Amino acid sequence: MFFKNINMKLKLFTLLTLSILTVLMVFGLALFSGCASMTGRTAGEHIDDASITTQVNSIIVKDPDAQYLKIDVSSTSGNVVLAGFIHDKKAEERIVAKIRQIKGVKSVKSNLKVEEKK
Repeated sequence: MFFKNINMKLKLFTLLTLSILTVLMVFGLALFSGCASMTGRTAGEHIDDASITTQVNSIIVKDPDAQYLKIDVSSTSGNVVLAGFIHDKKAEERIVAKIRQIKGVKSVKSNLKVEEKK
């Protein structure tokens, strides 16, 4: 037999196992860290967009002409998109103007449709 001593076999097995685990960990970390940057956005940008969306929703809820309507808000890299229904164009313009004042907002696109009050 190549190894005369069982301790030497055990040491070789342990060294080989640790080497394989180390290589797998390095590749795993490289793989998962790459996934986070695939969107090209940092964690701070995600938090900023969440904050902008929350502030926009607050503006909508506080507006007497929009608070009971279904308006969807999305924000990506500071670009806000509104979709849903509004009672009139003046309310839409007022809401969009308030949204533009939020820190971090780069643009506002309104896809709101006018729905008559019932």
